[in-house]
Amino acid sequence: MAEIQHFTMNFGPQHPAAHGVLRLVLEMEGEVIKKADPHIGLLHRGTEKLAESKPYNQTIGYMDRLDYVSMMCNEHGYVLAIEKLLGVVPPLRAQYIRVMFDEITRILNHLMWLGAHGLDVGAMTIFLYCFREREDLMDCYEAVSGTRMHATYYRPGGVYRDLPDSMPRYQASKWHSEKDVQRLNEARGGTLLDFIEAFTDRFPGCVDEYETLLTDNRIWKQRTVNIGVVSPERAMQLGFSGPMLRGSGVAWDLRKKQPYEVYADMDFDIPVGKTGDCYDRYLVRVEELRQSNRIIRQCIRWLRDNSGPVMLDDYKLVPPNRVDMKEDMEALIHHFKLFTEGYSLPAGESYAAIEHPKGEFGVYLVSDGANKPYRVKVRAPGFAHLSSMNEMVEGHMLADVVAVIGTQDIVFGEIDR
Repeated sequence: MAEIQHFTMNFGPQHPAAHGVLRLVLEMEGEVIKKADPHIGLLHRGTEKLAESKPYNQTIGYMDRLDYVSMMCNEHGYVLAIEKLLGVVPPLRAQYIRVMFDEITRILNHLMWLGAHGLDVGAMTIFLYCFREREDLMDCYEAVSGTRMHATYYRPGGVYRDLPDSMPRYQASKWHSEKDVQRLNEARGGTLLDFIEAFTDRFPGCVDEYETLLTDNRIWKQRTVNIGVVSPERAMQLGFSGPMLRGSGVAWDLRKKQPYEVYADMDFDIPVGKTGDCYDRYLVRVEELRQSNRIIRQCIRWLRDNSGPVMLDDYKLVPPNRVDMKEDMEALIHHFKLFTEGYSLPAGESYAAIEHPKGEFGVYLVSDGANKPYRVKVRAPGFAHLSSMNEMVEGHMLADVVAVIGTQDIVFGEIDR
């Protein structure tokens, strides 16, 4: 009988299941993993260092590009840290809009995760289903900010602008016939809130479709049950947060434990796993899709009933409106100075953390009283999760490495920064 050979293999960085630029050096006995050594830094862009050379308000766009599937949540952490140092609280309507878009972003993130995780493990259809719903939510991003991904919508003191009264509509073209366009524009006749409400009406049915494909699918369960088990004690020692920690049975959610914005007024549940394996983490994230849908519906109800400002009227932070700018020289100078020089924060330090779709996303900010930060440090949830890769895959097969990378929901923008 042939001996089992000892291999050292590179998994990635060009492997499609490596989720970007992970280089995993695997030491294997035959097909069993003995050691997994993640090499990171292949997407390092110096975001934190760049932030130290720019005015505060010019760095919001860099935050979008950290975890590039949870754009507005990254902005939220950074903007909260600035607001803490300034000692300002955004208007209530702006807080509700932020919470609504945080949850839209959570759904976007989890749909991306579910589609990619399914595809990695071998389920093709789920990927197509998830992207069908993502497309609608991308349109919500586009409606408020003009862009589908890197929105720069949250600003210190509130949000860039109020929710629009109309949605972008499809036009007939060589790709879409008149009949197609009519069908596609059915939900786009009203306001953005109408469009999001129509989405929340049908989304639970979509989640049921995903669960029909996967939850009781025996191939899916064979690939995820008892794979990458992490005990609750070990999960806390490793610095897990978000669905990775809740999947191990620890009910820790910053939206409940340290509420920010208007989460204290929201009615939602925290899903928690039992065994801490890939399957439990899958169930936790799927239930989070449903809970986010609930929160969005509550925000829509409040936003319909209550109008008001979406930005503070502190002109140190807020640009003048466009009409004034066209007529008044002082307003034009004010606008120019605000966007080129920004504003100074009082000297001090602040840390703001939010419940990002992947875990605790924190921004530590040190100000020396200038118009740019002295130091910015981003606490990326994926970094702690990736560091557990070795002990999660040890003793498993090569094929299970893919399932574990998938369950960690890794995005390298935030890990390498």
